[in-house]
Amino acid sequence: MADVSFTVIDDGRPTTIQAAVDDGSVRVPPVQLREAFGYELKAEGLCHGDTCFRVADPASLVNAAGIDLARCAEIVDRPLAIDVPQRVAYLGVSAGDRSARLASGEAPDFTLPDLTGTAHSLSDYRGTKVLLIAHASW
Repeated sequence: MADVSFTVIDDGRPTTIQAAVDDGSVRVPPVQLREAFGYELKAEGLCHGDTCFRVADPASLVNAAGIDLARCAEIVDRPLAIDVPQRVAYLGVSAGDRSARLASGEAPDFTLPDLTGTAHSLSDYRGTKVLLIAHASW
């Protein structure tokens, strides 16, 4: 396994950490996992604050090289996209969180420029009706 600099993104926040990469598998030291995603491996499982996820097979999650990012994402029920050649990983929002967001009827905030380059955030227009027009070239 080769140790490389790896960028992981969670909730739009990129963090650069050291990771061990071998045949598509990305493993990070426990302290790096806490720094990047806020998860810690404890006796009760993989924990984020007061919420812990039971780890049925710890050997599939952690070894001498570190914690397997893909297995970690699977345990916490969050999608993970990894691009090993580009040395980047993105931890998505869990299905439960997405479902709750959809049920609330409130669109997530985003910021985009208008035709003159002025940035506009959806949150600037909360409480007013907004018409969004999207176009795709495909």
